[in-house]
Amino acid sequence: MLKIKNLHVDINNKVILNKFYLSINPGEIHAIMGPNGSGKSTLSYVLAGKTEYNISKGEIYFKNKNLLYMKPEIRAREGIFVSFQYPIEIPGVSNDIFLYNSLKAIIKHKKKKELDRFTYKKIINKKMKILEKSKNFLQRFVNVGFSGGEKKINDVFYMFVLEPDLCILDEIDSGLDIDALKIVSKIINIMKNEKRSFLIITHYRRILDYINPDYIHILYNKRIIKSGNFNIISQLENHGYDGWINGK
Repeated sequence: MLKIKNLHVDINNKVILNKFYLSINPGEIHAIMGPNGSGKSTLSYVLAGKTEYNISKGEIYFKNKNLLYMKPEIRAREGIFVSFQYPIEIPGVSNDIFLYNSLKAIIKHKKKKELDRFTYKKIINKKMKILEKSKNFLQRFVNVGFSGGEKKINDVFYMFVLEPDLCILDEIDSGLDIDALKIVSKIINIMKNEKRSFLIITHYRRILDYINPDYIHILYNKRIIKSGNFNIISQLENHGYDGWINGK
């Protein structure tokens, strides 16, 4: 699904990622944890195609296609979804218009039958029922007037409708109360299958308790220094990142 090899990233001559490696197979859930400033969000920006970040060295392949040659909109149509730590607001564009045109573009890119309004409504109503959203939710402008937690749930709803192949969630659990966290985790668990992969960036174990990732990676000093199973979480909670680095 995703293969990152020897990635070097900098912005304004400051190195953010250095000798970074990561491989994710179809159907796997990977979590990345690390202290502030370790490069976690930079990774999501690079995968999304944010042009401010300079990739000086390395390779990124998504479904055996060179991701570095794809524009951000092509990456989205190919099946990459990124939920950023701070979702943006789009005044004047309703959730309904945003989702309809996004889904339509993805379906057209995959050369499938063109999406009509009737089929779209059928899809959206089914998803909204599962997420327990009212119909007036669709008429709200994208993230405008939403709380931080509502923006995160909105992003997860987009992911649920668009059904990407690789879901990259940057601190999707940040700012969520327990009920909202359960909703987000519920959607992730519904979407899990043998073909779809997840990369979840987080500071906390609480969302990981709900979704049970296959692998957890520790990002420190610009690269992944340790990968393993859920036992890593207990070690982090007991000793912190400094303790981990110092071998406690």
